Amino acid sequence: MGYQSFKELRVWQEAKTLAIEIYRVASSERISRDFGLKDQMQRAAVSIASNICEGYERRSDAEFLRFLYIAKGSLSELVTQLEIAREVGLIAEEVAQPIEQQCKKVGSMLTKLIQARKSG
Repeated sequence: MGYQSFKELRVWQEAKTLAIEIYRVASSERISRDFGLKDQMQRAAVSIASNICEGYERRSDAEFLRFLYIAKGSLSELVTQLEIAREVGLIAEEVAQPIEQQCKKVGSMLTKLIQARKSG
């Protein structure tokens, strides 16, 4: 594994962008008043990017893979929380849709990175 900064990983950049968007939405939509769900969504979103960089910095493919799987788990949490927030009317459909697309993008990138690390 040649050294590069985790900041150079596109998946980390996309995950960070997703977390920032969750923070923006959580402060402006009706969800801002639901402290429990808002907090869970923010934590899950931050966890995705955080686990990518933590795993990368462990300097072991096995550890990196383990943390990538944890990031995927956090992404699944966020998708579920977003779905709930949308269905109960805390986030508007037109706001949720682009976030869901970003979640799919990050998920696809994580899956590809996991497959590459497993076969490499």
